[in-house]
Amino acid sequence: MARKTKKTVRREWTAADIRDLKAHSKARTPVVKIAKMTKRTEGALRQKALVLGVGLGHQR
Repeated sequence: MARKTKKTVRREWTAADIRDLKAHSKARTPVVKIAKMTKRTEGALRQKALVLGVGLGHQR
């Protein structure tokens, strides 16, 4: 029997989502925690942060 794959659900970024992402960036919240809270993947969060020009996670 074939395995069912999970369908990707794309959600638009609202102004509130972007505001929250910037706030978490400033607070240096770990990306894993942000991903669980926003129900988005780490990759999606990192890509949006890159587009917005904000840092995400810690820089070494």
